[in-house]
Amino acid sequence: MPRFAIKSIFLFLIFTFILVLFFAIASFDHRAPIASAGKLLAGGSQTIFIPLVSSQTISTPPSASRRVHAPTYPAEIWWGGTGIFWFGKITQSENYADVRVAHNSTDLYIRVTVTDRRIWCNTNASATDPTAWDTIALSLDLNGNRSAAPDTNDYRLIAPFNAGVGCVNGTWTRAYRGTGATWSPTNTAFFTDAWYRGLGGPNQNADNEGWVITFQIPFSSFGMARAPNPGTAWGLGVTLYDRDSSTNTFIPSKSWPQTFASDQPNTWGQLVFGLPPAYSAPPATPRATITIKQGLNGASVPDADVGAWTTCGAGLDLWTQWGEKNYAGQTQVNIQNQEDVSDWPCFSKYYVTFPLTALPAGKQIISSTLTLYQFGNSGQGWTPPPWRSLIQVLTVNDNWNEATLNWNNAPLAGELISQSNVDPLDTVPPWPGIPRTWDVSAAVANAYASGLPARLVLYSADRPMHSGKYFYTSDASPEGRPMLQVVWGDP
Repeated sequence: MPRFAIKSIFLFLIFTFILVLFFAIASFDHRAPIASAGKLLAGGSQTIFIPLVSSQTISTPPSASRRVHAPTYPAEIWWGGTGIFWFGKITQSENYADVRVAHNSTDLYIRVTVTDRRIWCNTNASATDPTAWDTIALSLDLNGNRSAAPDTNDYRLIAPFNAGVGCVNGTWTRAYRGTGATWSPTNTAFFTDAWYRGLGGPNQNADNEGWVITFQIPFSSFGMARAPNPGTAWGLGVTLYDRDSSTNTFIPSKSWPQTFASDQPNTWGQLVFGLPPAYSAPPATPRATITIKQGLNGASVPDADVGAWTTCGAGLDLWTQWGEKNYAGQTQVNIQNQEDVSDWPCFSKYYVTFPLTALPAGKQIISSTLTLYQFGNSGQGWTPPPWRSLIQVLTVNDNWNEATLNWNNAPLAGELISQSNVDPLDTVPPWPGIPRTWDVSAAVANAYASGLPARLVLYSADRPMHSGKYFYTSDASPEGRPMLQVVWGDP
């Protein structure tokens, strides 16, 4: 056998060994959950059982405002397939929240998962202000976010964390309705279910991982016989109140969206019932398909992972370094979430921006597809095994810098555009990995019409452990880089 052939085989074997070894190491991102200190139900709450349902891939023109879509379920809610948005920061004294939203024919469900180092609940039944403790306030406008002051279409539902030993239970919740100028107490019924994770426990001045509260809001509480029709938009605001000590040293509340003012519904975001309809291309004669990826025809496609990366933040202080970590230049990213808040150090989002300057002016966007190349997943060889993910693509309204982007400063999502199931891999696939695609036609059409790049973020509302999926980035070799394909035509 020629010497060069032997050398080629030897180099191939070395490369294969290194790739398999990397896959095994990268899969070791499981972080054992901290033992739960308990799960207590608030008065009148229900246990929510979560069935498996099929996913959908959707695409619709995005709004410039913050908007979340609440998928419809026939009965029980599958939390891994809900709409999701987020806000806040992870530091020693600040909190972060993932908010999941869904509904069935009778109830609206909103679950807030809070990363919180110190958990404090009220133990005094005669206390009057639930916002002095760890608390969530929901603001709902049944007529959309249109009014300048709270009117009779507006409701404010307040529920404190109440799952610790001695915490005042669900009877301490509050409900208010707009009067046209301000808020007035009302008897609007809703239910909550809360739990926490962490070894410290509430009111112990000790570290925890966080807490979760689920709101179940009957549509009948608003005088409605059933859920609103698909496409109906309500105003929505979420406020997170935080307490980290027995003396209640003031900590500013955090809200979604950033413009939120509780007494000005026209500053709120929107909750839309049902998934958005598929993108409908305008009449056009197809002319060409353009492929956009880093380095191709001089294109610059910045991208970055924020949060866990593929190692669950190994080696980082979780409260001072994790949220500030920048991963610029890495060749792999992880997209991961799960229900158990104690595993938040494994949560990870992926941001990517595609320039659209290669598209000629005055054309119509017929379709556009995002492709990422998957090479692995979290939890390989662990129990429970890796799970399928429903990875969502959302728009991003703001610019960002790859060299400085991190979990705490990353821009918030604008609106859901597309979602696709991504299955785990049993073995390392041949280079460049398994192509996974999302229909992002609406995001590209809107960005093109506005003269902007297509800014996207990928995340999930996944429920199971080991749902993380690993992909190559723009810093990988050319064949494995993220790719945007755009079909355009003449109007």
